[in-house]
Amino acid sequence: MRTLGTGAILVGLVVVAALVSFAWTPHDPLQVDAAIRLLGPTGDHVLGTDKFGRDLLSQIMVGARTTLYVGVVAVGVAAVIGTPLGILAGMSPRWLGEFVMRVNDLLLAFPALLLAIMFGAVFGADTLTAMIAIGIATVPSFARIARSGTLQVMSTEYVLAARAAGRPRLAIAARHVLPNIGGLLIVQCSVSFAIAVLSEAALSFLGFGTRPPTPSWGRMLQESQELLAVQPRLALVPGIAIAVAVLGFNLLGDGLRDRLDPKLAGHR
Repeated sequence: MRTLGTGAILVGLVVVAALVSFAWTPHDPLQVDAAIRLLGPTGDHVLGTDKFGRDLLSQIMVGARTTLYVGVVAVGVAAVIGTPLGILAGMSPRWLGEFVMRVNDLLLAFPALLLAIMFGAVFGADTLTAMIAIGIATVPSFARIARSGTLQVMSTEYVLAARAAGRPRLAIAARHVLPNIGGLLIVQCSVSFAIAVLSEAALSFLGFGTRPPTPSWGRMLQESQELLAVQPRLALVPGIAIAVAVLGFNLLGDGLRDRLDPKLAGHR
């Protein structure tokens, strides 16, 4: 319960920062002011300014939008594609299920970063390309989880009774399988969200993610590397933001797993 609460608080901080940024930020995150470049924390600029004179706090708040946007879309793509594939593999004859999973295993050979770089080279580097690439790279995880849960549900007595009664496979999948593996999928969504956040930051750092001038935590790290020795604050601020988001979603996933898994009920 403590893990779940801590994860929810950290994720809540990121979500609140993103939502508030739609209505208010301390300063215009895109406003360049050479007169105040590399300014330290002050009353007017709580986290200081970067090498272009842009307010760091405003950039962090707007960057949270990009982070959540990429995570939601990437995880959505992975769940929409991977979950039906996993259920299909679990409910189909053995040969078809094995074929689906072997194709799924081939996709595992392409990490999210590599796939995003390939997509960026072909279609152009931007946020949409990064989201689709991260989502496709995460499909195998959802397919594996969905297939594992489906195999367990298909061996239960109520599913055997439904099959004996002549219920169509689609009806069994919608009525019995999907609701019973929902907990596993929710946990996987949380964990995959953390992976998506980290991947987007890495892609933006490498120049294959969100394009400037849209604020991005990864690009803030990239822009700060040349001043790391003299202004470590410029790297610490976005680095801590990324760490909080990733840690929050990982803790949230662990907490949800403990909460939703009946086998762990006695250990809470």
